Amino acid sequence: MIIPVTKQISIPYLLKIGTGKTGRIGKYLADKEMKKIAVIMGSSSTNLIEPQFSKSLAENNIEVLSKITTVSIDIEEIAHAAFLLPYSIEAIVGIGGGKALDAAKYTAFLLQKPYICVPTILSNDGFCSPTSSLLVQGRRKSVKSKMPFGIVIDLDIIKASPANYLYSGVGDMVSKITALVDWKEAFNRGFEHLNDFASMLAYNSLDLLFLKHSYDIYAPEFQRSLASSLTTSGIAMEVAGSSRPASGSEHLISHALDQICAKPRLHGIQVAIAAYLCALLQNNPNVDLLNEILEKTGFWEFASNDPIAKDEFIAALKSAPSIKTDYYTVLSEDSSLDRAIEFIEKDPILHKVITS
Repeated sequence: MIIPVTKQISIPYLLKIGTGKTGRIGKYLADKEMKKIAVIMGSSSTNLIEPQFSKSLAENNIEVLSKITTVSIDIEEIAHAAFLLPYSIEAIVGIGGGKALDAAKYTAFLLQKPYICVPTILSNDGFCSPTSSLLVQGRRKSVKSKMPFGIVIDLDIIKASPANYLYSGVGDMVSKITALVDWKEAFNRGFEHLNDFASMLAYNSLDLLFLKHSYDIYAPEFQRSLASSLTTSGIAMEVAGSSRPASGSEHLISHALDQICAKPRLHGIQVAIAAYLCALLQNNPNVDLLNEILEKTGFWEFASNDPIAKDEFIAALKSAPSIKTDYYTVLSEDSSLDRAIEFIEKDPILHKVITS
């Protein structure tokens, strides 16, 4: 008899996506009785959110006991700074891109305080994931962290994002198409447990983004859907208890590219290119959908302006399976490397974004 296993999961209690949300953060905090906060923000975030942010805090009598501009994601430096914060802090507010949010998220985890996430870009789903990408002894590593208690996404800020961040967010989203196939095949081979609800959430995150409107990445409704989709993807990882719903062979290649490339691209850019290749390797039934999404959003045209060197990409392919040991993906198959190189040589789409 199969005995159901239950577990407690964390999901955002406060979730606000829309225009003008920066100017209401103080009210959101006050409504949750969070009157004393620490703010951890990226170096470029101040100009994006002021003066609305400070005005909102003042109007709602929110006291900032500490404000840190993060310049490091070294785990030891973050831990040292975290335990110097005043004990009376009631919440940690993270503002900015990936590094600032990862630092804030891990600080909240160490101090066991509620974490309010205010992303200023939508380049990946990490802002709503249960892990932080930090430097551990000089190497980038995903470490256990804290799901946000609250997420506040101001579309007035997101619409000013450079195109590369928006395309990176799109790229991170399409990776679910290959990650889910890798996860299910790992389950079929007896290597992994499969959480059907987490899988459904990950699939639904794609539906949220691509089944409602045009593919114009600058359209407000597209950016709202991108924010919702990335949030749902992060929650799927929390439900699964791992990154499996959102990360598979394509992420292994991207991690390897980070180590090998002289000039790594944004995470989601690398992931999308790798996802298309891995979908071909998987004989993925949704490979045409993946290609259509990247074509209609303009991703392929954008990525072709800064192609990845073929020798670097092939080196990453060789290294990728060793990034995570005992982790089955399509790259674990003996024939995958030779097949992948053949696709890189012959596929017209890959030829545009991976060049000699």
